[in-house]
Amino acid sequence: MAILGTLLKKGIKLRESLEQEYSAPMELQKLELKKLLIEANGTEFGKYYNFSEILTFFRRGNRHFYNRFREHVPIHDYNKIYKEWWHLAQKGAKNVCWPGRIKYFALSSGTSEASSKYIPVTKEMTKAIQRTSIRQILSLSKYDLPDEFFGKGILMIGGSTHLNRRGHYFEGDLSGIQAARLPFWFQHFYKPGKKIARTRDWERKLKEITENARQWDIGIIVGVPAWLQILLERIIDHHQVKHIHEIWPNLQVYVHGGVSLDPYRKSFEKLLGHPIEYIETYLASEGFIAYQALPKRKSMRLVLNNGIFYEFVPFNEKNFLPTGEIKPDAETLLIEEVQEGAEYALLLSTCAGAWRYLIGDIIKFTSLEESEIVITGRTKHFLSLCGEHLSVDNMNKAIELVSTELNVEINEFTVSGIPHGTLFAHHWYVGTDHQVDASKLRDRLDFYLKDLNDDYAVERTAALREVVVDVLPLEKFYEWMRIKGKQGGQNKFPRVMNKTQLEEWKKFLANSN
Repeated sequence: MAILGTLLKKGIKLRESLEQEYSAPMELQKLELKKLLIEANGTEFGKYYNFSEILTFFRRGNRHFYNRFREHVPIHDYNKIYKEWWHLAQKGAKNVCWPGRIKYFALSSGTSEASSKYIPVTKEMTKAIQRTSIRQILSLSKYDLPDEFFGKGILMIGGSTHLNRRGHYFEGDLSGIQAARLPFWFQHFYKPGKKIARTRDWERKLKEITENARQWDIGIIVGVPAWLQILLERIIDHHQVKHIHEIWPNLQVYVHGGVSLDPYRKSFEKLLGHPIEYIETYLASEGFIAYQALPKRKSMRLVLNNGIFYEFVPFNEKNFLPTGEIKPDAETLLIEEVQEGAEYALLLSTCAGAWRYLIGDIIKFTSLEESEIVITGRTKHFLSLCGEHLSVDNMNKAIELVSTELNVEINEFTVSGIPHGTLFAHHWYVGTDHQVDASKLRDRLDFYLKDLNDDYAVERTAALREVVVDVLPLEKFYEWMRIKGKQGGQNKFPRVMNKTQLEEWKKFLANSN
């Protein structure tokens, strides 16, 4: 049965999407915050920060409700909210930041930092993620896709769906928590199926998917580019075919997120028999924040009416320390106050008990009217040793341009700021299996970064005295991830390394030669 037909038969409508399309963003967000505060009013967090008094200001109009909310509730990063509140919920306390007892905690993935974060996942958040997922599936009706496509399978390559029981709660990857509550109707489309998805060993999971690939008729693939590319290469090699469309002729859509696709696109498209649609999502352990709502766009639409209230912090020296930590008195803006083209860090208040929570991503609005955004980096994943303000977005674009000019595939890279005499340098590690002149790559990379970022160009004539580039085989990056226990799923190699990570990385490279 076609998935769109199934959704309609289940009575799932486009009400939420239409509500957002025909409502002012601020109107939706004000209502969302009000609902969140009412729901959490009786929690320990709500009592401590006097949610009841904040709620009385919603009757006064204008910004009174938000001014009171901002005055009462401080900004939290993960360490602050976990240390003061979430650890109590993890120990079994009820009604901490959200009503009831937290049954699930998502172990955050992402970069290869050693420590894991425990993000509460409530029943309300699970349902919110499902609702936004359905909205994204329904948005496929806007694409030029054949009718038969909507009856094909959806291959989702996430972390293991196996959950570890820790006393009164379960912990694991968000994909595992969501898989435990998959709607019955969706299981017909979901691949690789529950048994294989539960496999914790990444290599074994790859092997089982590879061996079963011909049995499935896949129309949509979902996953992080690096690991999905490895899987497709394995399938092509195992079945001795030229490209993945010989296995899955109806593959039409790739849904990706968590990391820019640009560095992978060149090599990924060599695995295809014909072009496909690329659709970006912004799904974090803290919630489903945005998704690409229209074809042929690189931007995503913020979800404004589904369990998340947003605040926007201008990403500048006034609000952030050089190390990327937010200042307690940082300026925060409502969605009606932001500007197109400016960069903002996101604060979330959610139906999982996050309150004014710094998720760590930097976004930029491309359309205020449609609430469309792009992700440009992370608060701690940028380089500004001496005012160069180099974002991950700059890095991705420069790597893409160099890759195209030199006709090489560069799937992975990382960069770190290092001392250079009394001044500074950037040290790049670039992953490719192609032969390339490191000095030429370095010069062209430096050239494009100067062209993309005026601050970088200025500092290259001043304090940023050198750029160093080491070219490494891709396997070095994947081996590092394996050693760190961050292979597969939603894990990504860090684009910017801090001092500790750099020391570990250099030690690893020295020992692996």
